[in-house]
Amino acid sequence: MKKELTCINCPLGCNVIVTMDDKGEIQDITGNTCKRGEIYARNEVKNPVRMVTSTVKVIGGKLYSVPVKTSDAIAKDKMKEAMYEINKASIKAPVHIGDVVVNNIANTGIDLIATANRK
Repeated sequence: MKKELTCINCPLGCNVIVTMDDKGEIQDITGNTCKRGEIYARNEVKNPVRMVTSTVKVIGGKLYSVPVKTSDAIAKDKMKEAMYEINKASIKAPVHIGDVVVNNIANTGIDLIATANRK
């Protein structure tokens, strides 16, 4: 079985091909021009993760919302649950960059943090 990926580690966007056996074990990785591409492909096939970015409602502030992101990448299969929590979340003004908006989002051990100041 082969899986084709486009590496996102640098602007080159290498077309990486991961060949796996019937048990899902990686047999070969080709198409990458650097070690980072191999690492990306290996992780994407075995444990895909993503940074989540969005906005959260600000209560009592001059602006309606504040941009937020996860403090680290979370498992791709947790994104729907994380977005559900983000959509329910709000934070009281003032908000500062780095403020934790949601602790342990989607039970990942990773926090959702503000990425801008709001008065």
